[in-house]
Amino acid sequence: MFTFLHAADIHLDSPLRGLEAYADAPVEQLRQATRRAFDNLIDLAIEERVAFVLLAGDLYDGDWKDYNTGLFFINRVSRLRKANIRVFMVSGNHDAASQITKALQLPDNVHLFSTKQPGTVTIEALGVALHGQGYHARGLVENIARNFPQPLPHYLNIGLLHTSLTGRQGHEPYAPCSLDDLLAKGYDYWALGHIHKREEVADSPWIVFPGNIQGRHIHETGAKGATLVRVEEGRIAAVEHRELDVLRWSLCQVDLTNCATKDLAIEAIRQGMESEEGRADGRPLALRLQLTGESPVHAELHRDAVPLTEEFRSLAVGLGEIWLEKVEFATRRPVALSGDPMGLGPETPLADLVQAVDRFAFQPGSIKEQIPEIAEMLNKLPPELLHEGGLIGDDSSEWAASLREEVKEMLIAKLLGQGGGR
Repeated sequence: MFTFLHAADIHLDSPLRGLEAYADAPVEQLRQATRRAFDNLIDLAIEERVAFVLLAGDLYDGDWKDYNTGLFFINRVSRLRKANIRVFMVSGNHDAASQITKALQLPDNVHLFSTKQPGTVTIEALGVALHGQGYHARGLVENIARNFPQPLPHYLNIGLLHTSLTGRQGHEPYAPCSLDDLLAKGYDYWALGHIHKREEVADSPWIVFPGNIQGRHIHETGAKGATLVRVEEGRIAAVEHRELDVLRWSLCQVDLTNCATKDLAIEAIRQGMESEEGRADGRPLALRLQLTGESPVHAELHRDAVPLTEEFRSLAVGLGEIWLEKVEFATRRPVALSGDPMGLGPETPLADLVQAVDRFAFQPGSIKEQIPEIAEMLNKLPPELLHEGGLIGDDSSEWAASLREEVKEMLIAKLLGQGGGR
């Protein structure tokens, strides 16, 4: 009997995005999060006395030129060397772009599979055959899984592959292949990488995306970690997720439909934050607050969005190690603005203006054309962040539609506030 550890998408020294602008943000935790999560991975491997560790791509985070990142990795896997734990790894799309990958000399307990063709390594003492191939270029669109060798008889056969399979939302379609392609190889376990959300694709045989070990922004929410695999009598006996993240991201949705006053809304928000904190298992929490529902306080929320955001941020900090990444005011008006909104009179100029704003549709392209800074900002963001969670930098995206709607609702709320006080 023995165990091994399967991890992927480490993205060492990748910045955590979303909290940088706030004075109370945990700057040091943000900078060190991926390193601390990797330390947790090393500690887990040693504590569990695993036979080997599999790293299924994207150890690094693109074309970094800071060799301290690579030196950190070498230092940590040297700890595994002292514990007689071997490491087997393939390069992913981010590693293919990394200068570090091509320059550092790896310790002798680390085996990096070739990027030219699939290779096989056997561990005779354990009866294990490992098959893998890395990326020779970032935008790999070939189905390299088809070329993996046939399983070795009387061995536990494990495939190591960085792939999108047939595609997953928010991830580039690199090294695509089908489930049937993997099943046809007859391996006992497929250690996959590239998809940052944990997924057990199949269990006979086991085909697993462990997810990344540390969430880096709001589109990587929930527990993050690695997969511990137990082998008994030459068969996979158990597959278990182990949490390794040091800071957790969460989307907190609060329905304000039944909140008749702002105070009731704030209490509902407080309860929602507390609930999310309870699910973070003692970790600091980076939280996005999304307010929904046909709310009686809809107009007040949009009118006072800026001061309320600061109030919600103070509420979060008061509850513990919670940092508010963003507030999305996604409530709706309980009734449509038609006829005589808010008693303004059906033919008053203000009523006409409110209804005109309500009907107004921002034209595609208008946001980036009218506010060049937004276009400039989007152009500077890395492609993977733009694609994850629908943050595509075009005006047909969910992000742009949400922004247009939020601007419209804020204008209406301001108008109605002025009308109520005339």
